[in-house]
Amino acid sequence: MKNFENKKVVITGGGSGIGEKIVAELYQEGVKDFAVIGRSKEKLEALKKEFPKAEFELYSGDLAKVEDIKEFAAIVEKKWGTVDILINNAGVVSAGSISSISDDDIIAQTNINVIGLILMTKHMLPLLKKSKEAALINVSSGLALISMPFYAPYAATKAAVKAFSESIRRELKDFPIQVTTLYPTATDTPMMKNSNSGGLHSPEMVAKKLIEGIKNNEIDVILSDLDNVKLNRDNPLEFDKKAAAMFDAFKKRTEKHRSM
Repeated sequence: MKNFENKKVVITGGGSGIGEKIVAELYQEGVKDFAVIGRSKEKLEALKKEFPKAEFELYSGDLAKVEDIKEFAAIVEKKWGTVDILINNAGVVSAGSISSISDDDIIAQTNINVIGLILMTKHMLPLLKKSKEAALINVSSGLALISMPFYAPYAATKAAVKAFSESIRRELKDFPIQVTTLYPTATDTPMMKNSNSGGLHSPEMVAKKLIEGIKNNEIDVILSDLDNVKLNRDNPLEFDKKAAAMFDAFKKRTEKHRSM
């Protein structure tokens, strides 16, 4: 997809973090029609002030609730009748040793990061199929490619996003729908405010890389160290040694890392 001008964009979790910066980048590229779903009504309303020349359909809802997804999709269909770009960006994280993460947090991560993403895609797909040039963007994580200690449930959800993207891309081969998956690493967003992490990527950079990837028809936009990705893929036992060297750092980093 080379041209974003006048495209109709649906984005989940677009009120802050990477999602808000993706909205900003698309706004600069000429997008003026956005439908955004998120849990914070205040953050959603702030988009109207930040991007005054855009038209927003805002929906305060929970991706863990299928009725919210269906209602949002129905609102979008009634308003536009079609969708050009769907960006499944919303996500939550609860890190720590597997024994320390509550059952509720494990279930919620799965419901929002995986089931909500799949159901949003399912219910928006008929509208994407009406577009002459569409794109489906799924935000995964570098932890889907290199799963590190103390992120087991979260990494599992993001690996599921990777698998879903690959499968749905192949399923949609007869439609003009580009499928791209974004793999950000630790990014300076509200989601990371309780993490003891340094060297965070800026959400602006992540958004710019995604837009570049979409323009170049890339199926994967990977922001992780590609040498480590390759080592983990080709020689996982060797990468285990690197992970062991970082064990204590990850343990400390994840002590309070929870954004639900």
